[in-house]
Amino acid sequence: MKRQKRDRLERAHSRGYQAGITGRSKENCPYQTIDTRSHWLGGWRMAMAERSVFA
Repeated sequence: MKRQKRDRLERAHSRGYQAGITGRSKENCPYQTIDTRSHWLGGWRMAMAERSVFA
Protein backbone atom coordinates (compact mmCIF):
# COMPACT_ATOMS: atom_id res chain seq x y z
CA MET A 1 0.00 0.00 0.00
CA LYS A 2 2.70 2.50 0.93
CA ARG A 3 4.69 1.72 -2.19
CA GLN A 4 1.69 2.41 -4.43
CA LYS A 5 1.05 5.71 -2.69
CA ARG A 6 4.70 6.73 -2.99
CA ASP A 7 4.77 5.77 -6.66
CA ARG A 8 1.66 7.86 -7.33
CA LEU A 9 3.24 10.88 -5.63
CA GLU A 10 6.54 10.38 -7.44
CA ARG A 11 4.64 10.21 -10.73
CA ALA A 12 2.83 13.46 -9.90
CA HIS A 13 6.17 15.12 -9.13
CA SER A 14 7.64 13.86 -12.39
CA ARG A 15 4.69 15.10 -14.42
CA GLY A 16 4.86 18.48 -12.73
CA TYR A 17 8.54 18.66 -13.58
CA GLN A 18 7.83 17.86 -17.22
CA ALA A 19 5.13 20.52 -17.31
CA GLY A 20 7.53 23.09 -15.89
CA ILE A 21 10.31 22.23 -18.32
CA THR A 22 7.96 22.68 -21.26
CA GLY A 23 6.84 26.04 -19.90
CA ARG A 24 3.26 25.20 -18.94
CA SER A 25 1.51 27.26 -16.30
CA LYS A 26 1.10 25.93 -12.78
CA GLU A 27 -2.62 26.55 -13.25
CA ASN A 28 -2.63 23.50 -15.55
CA CYS A 29 -2.15 21.11 -12.62
CA PRO A 30 -4.47 18.15 -13.29
CA TYR A 31 -4.60 16.96 -9.67
CA GLN A 32 -7.23 17.95 -7.12
CA THR A 33 -6.13 16.20 -3.94
CA ILE A 34 -3.75 18.15 -1.73
CA ASP A 35 -0.99 15.51 -1.58
CA THR A 36 -0.72 14.88 -5.29
CA ARG A 37 -1.20 18.55 -6.15
CA SER A 38 1.61 19.58 -3.81
CA HIS A 39 3.96 17.00 -5.33
CA TRP A 40 3.05 18.15 -8.85
CA LEU A 41 3.70 21.77 -7.88
CA GLY A 42 6.99 20.78 -6.26
CA GLY A 43 8.15 19.24 -9.52
CA TRP A 44 6.91 22.27 -11.43
CA ARG A 45 8.82 24.67 -9.14
CA MET A 46 12.00 22.61 -9.48
CA ALA A 47 11.75 22.70 -13.26
CA MET A 48 11.08 26.45 -13.30
CA ALA A 49 14.13 27.03 -11.10
CA GLU A 50 16.28 24.98 -13.48
CA ARG A 51 14.88 26.82 -16.48
CA SER A 52 15.82 30.16 -14.97
CA VAL A 53 19.40 28.98 -14.34
CA PHE A 54 19.89 27.76 -17.91
CA ALA A 55 17.98 30.55 -19.64
